[in-house]
Amino acid sequence: MINKELIRSLIDEKLTDDIFVVDIQVSTGNAISVLIDSDSGLSIEQCVAFSRQIEHNLDRDEEDFQLEVSSPGLTQPFKVLRQYQKNIGREIEVTTNDGDKHTGILKEAGEDGIILEESRRERVEGKKKKVTVTENLPFSFDKIRTAKSVISFK
Repeated sequence: MINKELIRSLIDEKLTDDIFVVDIQVSTGNAISVLIDSDSGLSIEQCVAFSRQIEHNLDRDEEDFQLEVSSPGLTQPFKVLRQYQKNIGREIEVTTNDGDKHTGILKEAGEDGIILEESRRERVEGKKKKVTVTENLPFSFDKIRTAKSVISFK
């Protein structure tokens, strides 16, 4: 039977320090979906190499399967700590479990959570114009519903 553990063991043989697994899904109909990412970006050739690694170690005559190996898209939410760490210094959008949205620069990412530097315009008493206020907001992973990169065309 094809399961996540089997697929993970086949992938682990080919992983390098730079490449990491984001997610593995195996449906009841043996549709296998593998998401891999890299700290320095992932090429199509690298995805093909992982696909071949898996395919050559599974027997279609014994058990048929459908296989998809890809990298997460730019608009996909982060799933593992390493994706957060890869995006330190970049603008991200965090949606909390309460539904609040925060956009800012990802400053830190660790086992306990992240720190987001959020800037917003606020009216200050005694001043006519709004002032930009910057605040470091800590978020623990259990309070984050989704976090993803903000795409900017500036």
